[in-house]
This record gives sequence, structure tokens and C-alpha cells, in this order.
Amino acid sequence: MSAAFAPAGPARRWHWRSLRLRILLAVLLWVSLGIGGIWFSATRLFAKHVEQQYHEELEVHIKELAGLVRVAPDGRLRMDRPLSDPRYLVPLSGYYWQVSLPGRETIRSASMTRGRLDQSVAHDSTIHHHIEDGPTGPAITYGFLRDAPGAGQVHYAIATDERLLDEAITRFTRELTVWLSALALALVATGLAVVSVGLRPLDRLARATARLRAGAAARLEGDYPTELAPLVGDLNAFIDHNRQTVERARVEAGNLAHALRTPLAVMTDEAERLAHRETTRNAGRILLEQGQVMAQHIEYQLARASSAAGARGPGTASQIGEVLTPILSAMRRLHPDREFLLRAPTGTGAVWPVDPVDLAELLSILLDNAGKWSRHQVRVELAAEPDLPELAVIDDGPGLTPDQIARACDIGTRFDTAMPGSGLGLAIAREIAGAYGLRLTLSPRADGASGLEARLSALPDGA
Repeated sequence: MSAAFAPAGPARRWHWRSLRLRILLAVLLWVSLGIGGIWFSATRLFAKHVEQQYHEELEVHIKELAGLVRVAPDGRLRMDRPLSDPRYLVPLSGYYWQVSLPGRETIRSASMTRGRLDQSVAHDSTIHHHIEDGPTGPAITYGFLRDAPGAGQVHYAIATDERLLDEAITRFTRELTVWLSALALALVATGLAVVSVGLRPLDRLARATARLRAGAAARLEGDYPTELAPLVGDLNAFIDHNRQTVERARVEAGNLAHALRTPLAVMTDEAERLAHRETTRNAGRILLEQGQVMAQHIEYQLARASSAAGARGPGTASQIGEVLTPILSAMRRLHPDREFLLRAPTGTGAVWPVDPVDLAELLSILLDNAGKWSRHQVRVELAAEPDLPELAVIDDGPGLTPDQIARACDIGTRFDTAMPGSGLGLAIAREIAGAYGLRLTLSPRADGASGLEARLSALPDGA
């Protein structure tokens, strides 16, 4: 179907070129970047903070440990009291300490029921730390040396399982991911709602434009936001100006026809007088022939100008039933010995985007031509689909040969000079149809019977 007659279906809102999709993709991009940035920076900051807290805590604990351990006169290590953190008393809790004196007994925390800490971390009086294997896996181990007068160097070591730090970071990361994901979904939903609500006036404008194209409205209707109101106002002004231009063109075409027909009629009368005189008979006949050619071209060009002026204008539409019914009545009076039948499976309420005046002229030409050549009956058939501009006028006359069909729409073509007519009807009908994106085709009847079938149908896309 021609694009000019294609029904205005629902807009593809999420097509890759749609404004909605572009805005939503921009929202998704910024939400992804924002949430991703927050997630990355928050997890890194939390991990850094927790690591620093663990390290500070272990430094405090090892200093506390060094303050509580005493070397007895017999060289044995003693503690005044347990460390303040009770986790060092829970077996295999992940918190351990160990104090040793070379050649003497090593004391350990109650939590270290198996394994030992690597004393190599305590190699001078400065507190050092590194990751070593502990009783329950890799552990962050702190250690330093302190001289014991008369006893040697005491090795202090304290450790915390690295998994405890990793678990804290993992829990935080998991909870943060859940909350940020919920926030991202909420932001995307909000963006979708904003896009839907914010662009709703464009939907109304699209519907109003569709009504305008379908002929259901003469102007763009509705109230629009301040951003769209100037555009709508300009479009309505253009539509009004276009309509006025079309009306002026029709009036001017009528004026031109009247202005040309009168002097042409005078010239024709004079040519007929000359043709009746013996001395000027040849000249009169030539003038009459040329006058007829001039009249044909004037009628044809005026019809072209009239149809082109109204073709495809905004709000241009005709209800086929309202146009066809009075024409059929007129044809029954004009050809009383012919039967004019209408077959419309879906009724005659279909709307065609064709100017009513031009559609009436087009149908009148086809029906009058069929009435002249038919023997008994002329049948008008409408398409089964109400939105499909298709109509066929079928007569039961003698029909045309393929060569005659090829020349039937040429200007001035008359296959029977005894039949009244100017040879312009089908040429004008073809011009009117083409101006509105319709195709007029002539062919023998599809049922094989004698006669001619004139069919109006929408041009295919790109035609």
C-alpha cells in the first residue's frame, strides 16, 4: 500500500530511533556509571578502613601483650592478666598471640589450641607485620623484639585470621550491592516514568496528526505544553494557509476555464461559418479541428491543476458512501436503461484520503464511461477491508483489446466517434488518481465475461 494511504498505526515507541529509547538509554548509562562508581569507591573505601582498623587494633593488642608479660627470675614467662579482648580466650577464634624466649618455654593464647605463629616476624624492636600461615589459615601477624635484662630477647607475636577481614569486606560488599541494585532499579523506574509522562504530549500530537491525515480533523487539536505550543500553532497556521491556497487555486482554475471557454466558443462559431462557405471550407475545418484540440487540452490541464491543488492536503478526506450514493443516483437517471449495482461487503462508511470534489469527478468519469459502453449492468465493488482504498467499476459491454487498453487513457482517445464524449475522461481520471497516490488500471473482466473492469487501488510503496 502507498505510504500516503497507509493507516496510521501505533507508533513504535521503543524503536532504536525513538526519542524514548534514547533518553532511557541515557538514563541507564548514567545510572550504571553513577551506581557503579559509588559501588567501586564505597567497597574500596570500606576495605581500606577495615584493614586500617584491624592493623591499628593488632598494634594496640601487641603493645598490651608486651606490657602484661613478665620474665620471672627463673626465666619463665608470666602474664599479669589476660588480654582485654576476650576473643583471645575462645579456642580457634582466629585471634592468637604467642610470646617466646629462646631456650625457654613459649606461652600462647588460650585460643591457640593447635599450631604456632611464625616468630620470624619479630626480628627487631620495631613492630612489623606480614601474612603468614596461622593455626586456622593465612593470618595477619604482627611482631617485635624486646630485651629482657639477664634473660635475652623476648619475641612477641600476635595474629588475626585474614578470613575475618575478608568476611567483613564481603558482607559489606554483598549488602551494598543489594541496596545499590535496588536504588538503580528505582532510578531506572523513575526515569521510565519521567520519560513516559514527559513525552506524553508527543503521543497526543502524533494522534492528532493521524486524525488530520485520516481526515477526521481539519486542524491539530488539543492543549500542549509551552515547548510544543508554538510548533502546533505554526502547523495549524500552515494548514489554514494551505487550505486557503487550495480554495484560491480552485477558484482561479474556474475563472480561467470561464475566461477561455467564451472566446473559444466564439472562435468555434466563426470556424463553423467558414466551414459552411465553399471558399473557406478547408480553413474552417482546420480551425474547428484545432479548436477541439485546444478545448481538450484546456479541460485536461484544468482538471490536472484542480486535482493537484487539493491532493494530499492536511485534513483531506471523503466518506466513500457519501460521495458514491448521489453519483449512482445521477447515473441511473442519465442512463435509465442500465442497472447500476453497488457491492460493499463492509458497507460504504470507509474514509478515503481524497478530496470529495476530486473523488466525485473521478467516480463520475468511470461510471459514466461504463454506462455508455455497458449493455445492461454496471457493478461497483468496494474492497473488503474498510481502510483499503480499492474500488472496481465493472461493465458488461464489448470490452477493449490489449492495444486499446494501452491507449485508453491517452488524451483525445476515442474508439467510437459516434459515441458522445471528448476523449478526455479516462485521461483526467488517471491524473486525479495519480495525484492522490491511486492507480487506475483497465483490464478485461476477471470472471472471463464480456466487458471492462476499471479498478482504483493504492499504489505500492515507492511507486
